[in-house]
Amino acid sequence: MHEIITLQLGQRSNYVATHFWNIQESYFTYSTTEVSLLNHDVHFRAGVGADGSETFTPRTLIYDLKGGFGSLRKFNALYETREEGIPTGIWDGKTVLQKAEPMEQSEYQKALELGTQAPLSTPFVRFWSDFNRVYYHPRSCVQLSEYELGSSLMPFETWIAGEELYAELDREHDLFDRDFRPWAEECDQLQGIQMFTGVDDAWGGFAARYVDRLRDEFGKTSLWVWGMEDGSVVQRSKQQLRTANLAHSLCEVSIQASLFVSLQEPRALPPYVAMERGSLWHSSALLATAIESIGLPSRLRHAGSILSSLGTMEQTVNVNGNQNIAKLQLSVSEPSTARDNMANSPEKEADSRIPGMRSNALFDDSPAGLKNFDMDFLPPRLPGCRKQRREEKVFARVECYRGDIQRGIIDILDGTSTREFQSRRLNRRAGLPPVQRFQTALCYPQLDSSPPLYQWPGAPTALAPAAVAVAAAGFGLSAQTALSSSSMVACWINSVREMATKTVFADEREQLGNALGEMAEAYEEGWASSSDVDADD
Repeated sequence: MHEIITLQLGQRSNYVATHFWNIQESYFTYSTTEVSLLNHDVHFRAGVGADGSETFTPRTLIYDLKGGFGSLRKFNALYETREEGIPTGIWDGKTVLQKAEPMEQSEYQKALELGTQAPLSTPFVRFWSDFNRVYYHPRSCVQLSEYELGSSLMPFETWIAGEELYAELDREHDLFDRDFRPWAEECDQLQGIQMFTGVDDAWGGFAARYVDRLRDEFGKTSLWVWGMEDGSVVQRSKQQLRTANLAHSLCEVSIQASLFVSLQEPRALPPYVAMERGSLWHSSALLATAIESIGLPSRLRHAGSILSSLGTMEQTVNVNGNQNIAKLQLSVSEPSTARDNMANSPEKEADSRIPGMRSNALFDDSPAGLKNFDMDFLPPRLPGCRKQRREEKVFARVECYRGDIQRGIIDILDGTSTREFQSRRLNRRAGLPPVQRFQTALCYPQLDSSPPLYQWPGAPTALAPAAVAVAAAGFGLSAQTALSSSSMVACWINSVREMATKTVFADEREQLGNALGEMAEAYEEGWASSSDVDADD
């Protein structure tokens, strides 16, 4: 079934992943006459609830600190509510059970349980569970009670703290066997693992040791790491700590991952993005749009299987074999554009369930230039570092277009056609980067669990509940995403190296600097020279 297991580490990652799961749930079809464009078995598992009914829950492991789950209960309506009793032992005297008051649900969650609707706004989103629409299996939720969310007395913010926490839990419980192995044993044909994690805080250290264990057990399995960075402005000492954490994560996590994508909300946004700076609910929704869209080929149905796989896409991006760090880009078009393009597209290969819907297709042509995107999620060069004045060099790219089918611009190819490989050879001979492109008319849904990020003059502002078909007029968005290995990765790594070597201890400075320097060199071969790098004015 080409399953993908997801790991979510930390509050920031769980915000992004919650948007991801809400979107997946919105694709479900409930009529016996409808067949989904997506293979839901890739990300969801079938099970049996407490009353014997069938369940369908995400293949995910969610780690967060004490208090990080908000009002989310480990045992939900699909499974038994187990009340933990007073432990028995040799003590036969009087006992007193003290229980903390459960956190009150958000109005949005109360409305979901009643089957009604309640609007969401930034002040009412306290935790990622406040806008969650999905039921999780009890095994999915793992609370790490050693640290408390937002604690000022014992903050979870240093890389070594995360590393030590994993080691401690692994000694006591064998974390991998207890948490991850049961999910892996359920899979018939594991396609890969995706991990959402912070990389500039303590979660980077926790992720590094987790990835070590994953690689011991699944040495050749695709492992994608979505590394979240906090781009907020902080004091100099805290920024230095973040940079040191990030440097360690790059050296420890990225080298083990099949594909490592570092993400931060863009500083420059196009006019149609109405994002509230400082709101994790808003910034995570923007990241989720790009992450969910670029990963569509790994779960889209095509010719009795899936359109592509994590392994196929990572091989395209890492074309030279030593460029596994990629950057993610996104552009979004207003709903009317998406509807018009679908309405004007040829009727050939149409999906009878949705007017104008085209089937999923793989295509690859030889453009003279590469498409420019409105948003780039690669973190910017750190302040005070030297800047690169040469133009960007793209080594390879995977692009995914959804809901934006234009006649005469996109050439549809059969997924089994040899023309794809012929065009790649022509690209290489002409000195152009290999580009693998996918397209589907499945629009990006605007759900009521997401903030109204994308706004155009005269466009509908109402958001659709998840039960509404995602391609319904007025609610679907056209999105274009790209995952690229690029020379800009070298600029970013070099800026991290330059700042980190000024802040880490002397005994690790040389080793860390050399490791980051070698990583950057993989993106500079035949492109950059020392004369092209200048200091800031």
